[in-house]
Amino acid sequence: MENFNHHPSEWRNYQRRLKNKALKKRVLGKALYLSLYSGGAFLILFIMFFGVSWVSGLVSQASFGSFGIGKRPIHFVKELSREDLPVALHCLKFDINKLDDHFILDPGGADLSIESTINPSLQDYISHFLKRTRTLQAAVVVLNPTDGRILAMANYNKEGNPDNICLKAEFPAASLFKIVSAAAAFETAGFTPNRKVFFNGKKHTLYKKQLDQKNGRYTEKISFRKAFAFSINPVFGKLGIDNLGRGVLNDYAGRFYFNRPIPFDLPVEMSTINIPEGNFGLAEIASGFNKQTLISPLHVSLLASVAANEGVLMKPWFVKQITNKSGHVIYRGSPVKMISPVTCGTAKGLKVLMRDTVRYGTCRKRFSSLFRKKAFKDIDLGAKTGTINDSKDRFKYDWFTAFVIPEHGDKAFCIAILGIHGEKLGIRSSEIGMYIIRHYFLS
Repeated sequence: MENFNHHPSEWRNYQRRLKNKALKKRVLGKALYLSLYSGGAFLILFIMFFGVSWVSGLVSQASFGSFGIGKRPIHFVKELSREDLPVALHCLKFDINKLDDHFILDPGGADLSIESTINPSLQDYISHFLKRTRTLQAAVVVLNPTDGRILAMANYNKEGNPDNICLKAEFPAASLFKIVSAAAAFETAGFTPNRKVFFNGKKHTLYKKQLDQKNGRYTEKISFRKAFAFSINPVFGKLGIDNLGRGVLNDYAGRFYFNRPIPFDLPVEMSTINIPEGNFGLAEIASGFNKQTLISPLHVSLLASVAANEGVLMKPWFVKQITNKSGHVIYRGSPVKMISPVTCGTAKGLKVLMRDTVRYGTCRKRFSSLFRKKAFKDIDLGAKTGTINDSKDRFKYDWFTAFVIPEHGDKAFCIAILGIHGEKLGIRSSEIGMYIIRHYFLS
């Protein structure tokens, strides 16, 4: 028995519900009665008409109600805001695997024409090349650092899974986080590229004894720029403990958009970091020698763009404009500055470290032949690599990010590449990057 607390409006609502129920019973009863004498034809028509209308209403509400359009069909919408766009494209089932410079979305006959920033020849080259990498999965994001335009965003899955990992923050950042740590060292600890640092033991291990030992007979002395270029974990581990600390690492991780939503034209998973209290945990975070700091390929491209764009981080975007079938432009994209996480001087310092990675460090082998070509003599190129296994040591995550700036700067871009390998290694991400960069400037 329903309790109405003597409110007349509630009583009227109750009576209205009873009448609606009775009406539905009568209509359905008549439909069933007539269907028995017409071979079910009337019932079929009834279900088709009312069922389709009902489903259509649900789809309309699900698709457009969530971003303020209500039940209006999309072709009646006069304008989409920048905040509306990710939800709108998601609800319209936009297929990120079919990016081009121009394409049509047809939700219920709306015929939306979308013009994008994608470079079709570059997108096509990358998409086809990834199929030959012998990786289990791979992703590439290419963007212009000065205005945030996405030039290419391609994905590969050996099993044919359509899920695109470019926007998924499920992958350990590994040594790429050294970019963040180096920026913090420049700005809070007085580091310079040529500052001398010390370490004990192997370059790519991280044990507590390597962090506790004082300088001795077997201690190696090296410049900070070379420690970055060769990705020496003990140097960055000691940096986290002795010079940065938990507060600074948290601050700079936030500046580089960890634990913060990245604004984009499509929904992007948030990159996450959790900095522990203990010293060894700080060392693991600062060096990237952990599997809990997670990042997306799109986000990785932004790390390199900070160095390339004098410390300014631009919002990534790819939708230039959306036009409905009546020719009305309902959305127009444009460059937007997100933040300046570091100073211009710090960005220049990061460039020095990343250039050395290509010239002398972990990328030297892949890029030495490129620098012998005449076309690359006036190109400013810097990079960072990162490699780590998954938590169960089933897969190897292989990262490469770089900035590529020609002398005149008109074709500058940043690139992020993730390769996921199984028992057998496919083509490494740094080599994939070399082929893409070579194609871009020589094709």
